[in-house]
Amino acid sequence: MIKWMKYRFVYLGISLFFLFAGLFGVLRWGLKLGVDFTGGAVVEYKFKNSISTEDISKKLSEKGFSVNSIQKAGEDNYLFKFPPIEREEKEKVTLALEEMLGSKVEELRFENVGPSIGPELIKKTFIAMLLSTVVILLWVAFQFKSIKFGTSAILAMIHDSLILIGVFSLLGHFFDAEIDFLFVTALLTTLSFSVHDTIVVYDRIREYQKKEGGDLKNLADKAISETMVRSLNNSFTILFMLIALILLGGSTVKWFAAALLIGTVAGTYSSPFVAVSLLVSLDELGSKLKNGKKLFQFLKSRK
Repeated sequence: MIKWMKYRFVYLGISLFFLFAGLFGVLRWGLKLGVDFTGGAVVEYKFKNSISTEDISKKLSEKGFSVNSIQKAGEDNYLFKFPPIEREEKEKVTLALEEMLGSKVEELRFENVGPSIGPELIKKTFIAMLLSTVVILLWVAFQFKSIKFGTSAILAMIHDSLILIGVFSLLGHFFDAEIDFLFVTALLTTLSFSVHDTIVVYDRIREYQKKEGGDLKNLADKAISETMVRSLNNSFTILFMLIALILLGGSTVKWFAAALLIGTVAGTYSSPFVAVSLLVSLDELGSKLKNGKKLFQFLKSRK
């Protein structure tokens, strides 16, 4: 049997590395908010030839046009996102593009949209997430008869969400990935996936505790070994579908699929290597504190 928990501090160290990398990205560059949060204008163009989105964005900025992002939406289709602009301003953008490219461009879509995710909705979302986190903590603790199980599961769930947010901060800086309504959906999906996978491993640990008892570390090693193949098979079926969506799904779902992909990988990793590692570490810490308390009481009685 593989001694998984022998290297639990290595697993936690890897998680801390990605958490700090994501934190650096959030503090350094922030999150690139999409139209759902900020509002703005969306214009879709069709060009005769492929263009360099970076060069076009730079040239438009030099001409005084503010461009939030440019994304490829098809073979020769491109989605331009601006702050709210009037049709006259949009016509100036079109003329500027034709001047840069030396050819006519075809406008496929133009619309001004307001922010669909306002401060009140964001506030309610965080409140709902906080309440659901507390309920999950209490429910897991009740089912497994120990607050350590609930605490470890919640910390692993928070770990997955922070990883996703941090990675998207980096993707937003280097690849113009935006935080929109679909990202929020992917984030909530990641939370549920993380807890579900963690419960599978915890349930096997509880089963061995009832049948065999003994050291939690050894029971955790056995539980991870028996659930690892099932967890990987389940995750790979999801990963294959998400990779196909990223490659073939187009720009409208590409970053949504990427967020789900990151969340799935983080959840698959955290269930055995973060949640269980935290559980074993908390159990050992509790045992040391308990032994220390007994030693203190013994020394006190000898005086």
